[in-house]
Amino acid sequence: MRAGLQTPHNDFEAPPDRVRAHSNRQQNQRIDAQTQQCLERYATEDREAISRHVDALDREWDVERYLQMNAGLVSLSGVVLGAMVSRRFLVLPAAVFGFFFQHATQGWCPPLPVFRQMGVRTRREINREKFALKALRGDFEHVSPQSPTDQRER
Repeated sequence: MRAGLQTPHNDFEAPPDRVRAHSNRQQNQRIDAQTQQCLERYATEDREAISRHVDALDREWDVERYLQMNAGLVSLSGVVLGAMVSRRFLVLPAAVFGFFFQHATQGWCPPLPVFRQMGVRTRREINREKFALKALRGDFEHVSPQSPTDQRER
């Protein structure tokens, strides 16, 4: 991306979504299309239906949680198999922690494409849908277009 096309960063902007940046473009587009379809479907629903879906979004697991669960299961399996079958299985927990380190530093690890192919979303993607639904529900109708900081400066 050219420097002239980048949006300026400020204290209120969220950092870039590293998972999306390292995900396949088609996977991102499919997830975005599903979100758009959901918003179009709920645009004609009543407040109760939207509220139920917002509650469901609050309970939806994001990709980070799936990675953590997967890491715990594979690590525990490796330890148990290492103790009961062969010490060679102890390589599993070591690999998992290597993947975790890679994900923490780069935003990508080998299980990530599998979860994204399954349609697992990032927390930011889930929140984007949730706040769009809240806007449809009318939650922000009484919010001033000026922030408190803007009002104090005047």
